[in-house]
Amino acid sequence: MHAASAPVFKQMLGSLGALLAKAEAHAEERKIDPDALLQARLFPDMFPLVRQVQIACDFAKGVTARLAGAEVPVYDDKEQSFEQLRALVERTIAFVASFDADAFEGSEAREIVTRPGTPKERRFNGQDYLLTYGLPQFFFHVNMSYALLRHNGVEIGKRDYMGAY
Repeated sequence: MHAASAPVFKQMLGSLGALLAKAEAHAEERKIDPDALLQARLFPDMFPLVRQVQIACDFAKGVTARLAGAEVPVYDDKEQSFEQLRALVERTIAFVASFDADAFEGSEAREIVTRPGTPKERRFNGQDYLLTYGLPQFFFHVNMSYALLRHNGVEIGKRDYMGAY
């Protein structure tokens, strides 16, 4: 469970941090207001880049904590700049990295209860939670972040998305 989660989160969060750095440089070089990218949406009813990054980090830390049987840290999600988003990504990477494989022992059978919206409640065993909910949610928001930046002209490609592996 550790091998299928923590290294994946760290790789993709590292990629996300690098994508944000490229986006910031893109905005500076072309004299684009950073908010044009930070608040960009693919469609009006979708979250902007800032929120996509925050949610990706929320899933990485939440899934890690729940599988390790730890308290899920609460972040205030008030980031409004590339610098603040990169700091959020780094803080999330550090949190994920703080757990070793032993913390995940038996987590495949651990009951995980989520409440994605009151009064909704979802119950999973740890393996189903990771594979059918946590990872797909995390990847969706990382993908949306990449797509928003690419759609808005940031020169990034698949290698940037994949990060260091």
